[in-house]
Amino acid sequence: MKGELKILGVAHGLLLGLVLASPMIAPSLLPWGAEALFIIAAFQLRLADRRWETRAGLQGWFSHIRMAPARLAPWAGTAVVALIAGPEQARLAAAILIAIAMGELLIYPVIANLLGRLPRLGLAGAILLLLIGCGLAEPGQAARFAMAFALGMGGCVFWLRGPDGEPGATLMALAGAIAAMTAALLAPGAQTVAIPAAILCLTLTLAHLSVMRRHPLHWRLSNGMSRVLRRPTGLG
Repeated sequence: MKGELKILGVAHGLLLGLVLASPMIAPSLLPWGAEALFIIAAFQLRLADRRWETRAGLQGWFSHIRMAPARLAPWAGTAVVALIAGPEQARLAAAILIAIAMGELLIYPVIANLLGRLPRLGLAGAILLLLIGCGLAEPGQAARFAMAFALGMGGCVFWLRGPDGEPGATLMALAGAIAAMTAALLAPGAQTVAIPAAILCLTLTLAHLSVMRRHPLHWRLSNGMSRVLRRPTGLG
């Protein structure tokens, strides 16, 4: 169970490091950093789990955890960091643990297959509804983190269904990230929707860049081989 998007993987690791160091840098940004981790981690999980059908029985419900149990360790570290950040962040630590339990034990097993059956337009609608749901919840709440987890899953399936690695799709994702970040800066009241939208669009951009296709080189014969093939083969 291993992802293949190197650029996104590096960004995920850097973000985790920043979140773990946030109590010393900017404790107020910890809830937003944790939310970004939920989106990217769910994106990576759906990418790494190549199955579109779950196994039968109770073991199939937890099979994605059994494939890579060490993947849950950073969440424990994030919750500990939230506790270290101060007494006011204790509720954030509890929200992170509750949300990751909901995401891994309920959200992923239930909606992974449902998202896989939706067309790309239906996925876009589901993503829009999840963004609206994030806007209705306060930052740092378990419900918002859980919706961010589902948002990352939906974004991954949307990416898998689309023209991955093409310059046009990459530029569209980048333009969406810039527009959402601009909206968050110019309209603070829209941050609850704009910030998760920006994180998702930026995740899609990094995913596209990880598999960006180079310009194809047409196959040509060498000069010597061309002369051999062009040499007339007359009889007598």
